[in-house]
Amino acid sequence: MTEETRQTESLLPYDSWTEDAMREVALRALDHASEHGLPGEHHFYLTFRTDLPGVSIPAHLKARYPEEMTIVLQHQFWDLKVDRSQGFVTAGLSFGGVPATLVIPIAALTAFWDPHVRVGLRFPSAESSAREPAQAAQPAPMAEQAEELPAAAPAEEAESPAQVVSLDAFRRRPGRDGA
Repeated sequence: MTEETRQTESLLPYDSWTEDAMREVALRALDHASEHGLPGEHHFYLTFRTDLPGVSIPAHLKARYPEEMTIVLQHQFWDLKVDRSQGFVTAGLSFGGVPATLVIPIAALTAFWDPHVRVGLRFPSAESSAREPAQAAQPAPMAEQAEELPAAAPAEEAESPAQVVSLDAFRRRPGRDGA
């Protein structure tokens, strides 16, 4: 590689700024859904780290998904809220027919996907922060409001059982689609 073609290292945090902007897109979509409901066929897959401080999910889900989990916000969810000042997204879901409130720190979000319009965003900082040595866990400010009940992600049919879905099938793989 010649000096002219070598990538210059930036003294500005463009990667961080870009991720913050993409995270804001996801938060605005969640805000819109919390205020107006989901329009048309839109629905969201939210993937988040379950092993980061501040995440509050039922114990049986934590045991089943010790590192990462995906929830679907489509037909059966309630009390969706984005609290930027506290740094949390909360949503009520039913898992196995038992309602629960999930508290997810915004920093724990690793992906957002709206399959209706094929908009997908990844947030690598949450993935890399989970690999760093764990800090002392601090209770989530809103964790007191979250009930420790089992919960379930909404499914395609309003009456069908809940499912947690992996986004691996939607991710681009190197060497495909001309990439």
